[in-house]
Amino acid sequence: MSPRVAVVHEWLLDYAGSERVVREILEVVPEADLFVLIDRRDEELKAAIPRRVRATSFLQRLPQPQRWLRYYVPLMPLAVRGLDVSAYDIVISSSHAVAKGVMTGKNQLHVSYVHTPMRYAWDLREEYLRAAGLDRGVRGWAARFTLERLRRWDARSAQGVDVFLANSAHVAARIRKSYGRDAEVLYPPVDVAAFPLHAQKQDFYLTVSRLEAYKRVDLLVQAFSAMRERKLVIVGGGSELGRLRAMAPANVEFAGRLPTPQVVERMQRARAFLFAGIEDFGIVMAEAQACGTPLVALGRGGAAEIVRDDTGVLFGEQTADAVIEAVRRFESRSFSPESCRGNALRFDRPRFRERFQALLRSYRDGRHNAMVQGSGVRSATKSK
Repeated sequence: MSPRVAVVHEWLLDYAGSERVVREILEVVPEADLFVLIDRRDEELKAAIPRRVRATSFLQRLPQPQRWLRYYVPLMPLAVRGLDVSAYDIVISSSHAVAKGVMTGKNQLHVSYVHTPMRYAWDLREEYLRAAGLDRGVRGWAARFTLERLRRWDARSAQGVDVFLANSAHVAARIRKSYGRDAEVLYPPVDVAAFPLHAQKQDFYLTVSRLEAYKRVDLLVQAFSAMRERKLVIVGGGSELGRLRAMAPANVEFAGRLPTPQVVERMQRARAFLFAGIEDFGIVMAEAQACGTPLVALGRGGAAEIVRDDTGVLFGEQTADAVIEAVRRFESRSFSPESCRGNALRFDRPRFRERFQALLRSYRDGRHNAMVQGSGVRSATKSK
């Protein structure tokens, strides 16, 4: 009899990198039931992940999750532990917050694909508090106390996971530091076919990003303020938009949020794709490579694992001067669009599915053999 499988994900609110992973996992285990804390999917999500959600948490009944989600964070451990997956043999959690904390029993195999350890409990706590307006006074103290408790819960809940998969070596290192556990690296799936190669480039640079402080788009704006002869196009929106507009010179264009076909078209035509933040992996950079577009990126996080010497340039510091120097190094060299696309194929969707399936089979067989051996030992002990 085939094992019963549950897939647990935090929420379905939009179609971002973690939802792409969930889509592929469900392709590998089509018989699985899907559990989420909140299911308020848009049309793009419904088209990409048509699977009906088996169950949600009490957070589903709270108002305006996309607007108030950060305020629901203290309730999330309780919410995920309220999901009943006891009837399943294998539990696969897709976790960037609390999904890995789902309750499992000793006879269940729990495989957790971690996009990142919970950022607001670990390395982005102060950014989260500022964004929520909870960084000062009594409310700030209370919020920090709550996040410290959440951090401790996050570390404890990691002990309920049998196998960790990380979306990059960078995240595997963070799992080791945060949870004291090893993780196998399985890069997230990139839909290479949706980003066709385009060899003819135009004379502008591009970044596609949420405009939030930690993405460091401000460094790109500062750099191009000193390179007025070059053009930068910024695609995306967020809380930093007003500040960035105010500081930007005329050679920096803000295109706003765009439909996917328009994003692809700009990626295809850009001279290079720029990124100055620290990403856990950075699917958008691999998508740009699929278009045949080289990268100029900070050499930390996922970018250091994506960029090869023949597909882009890395810079070592989060400063405008480092960006300027990297752009000049980039312009002194030539990069083949075909090499860039070949690099992106390392992360293509079929490769993810094939490796995930092999890993899951290996973990399942190993678990089964261990249980059989353990049962044999117990039986032999009883017979004595």
